[in-house]
Amino acid sequence: MAEFDDGKESGALRTIGEVSDALDIKPHVLRYWEQQFSLLKPLKRSGGRRYYRPADVELVEAIDRLVNQEGYTLKGAEAVLRSSGKPDLDRRQDDRRSGDRRAGADGESGGGAATDLKPKVTAAVAKLKTIRARLAGAIEA
Repeated sequence: MAEFDDGKESGALRTIGEVSDALDIKPHVLRYWEQQFSLLKPLKRSGGRRYYRPADVELVEAIDRLVNQEGYTLKGAEAVLRSSGKPDLDRRQDDRRSGDRRAGADGESGGGAATDLKPKVTAAVAKLKTIRARLAGAIEA
């Protein structure tokens, strides 16, 4: 996780400026990622001021790594994050304002197609990473 040298405890909330400085990501990029990644939902207080929880900071770090180091598109990065099996990243289940209209969201185990797709998506991601590595090797040669 990012190193914060601001005198706050590691579990403290951080402003967008603090996260921006610590991760070297411009604030406007963080705001844009909030629009593009439904998983990224920092707390917003009066006046729209954002406060990032430690889990939000970890998510921003993961997005940055996937997009800027591994070359994923924004949609691809979100797919990887959703399929990574980290249910704590999906805050929509706790978002009373937007509601959760997904099948099985009311606690029923819907199973079905979404559960059946997870292994297929994981396998597809693995194949794509292999192809990307082969392409990178071919470009370097």
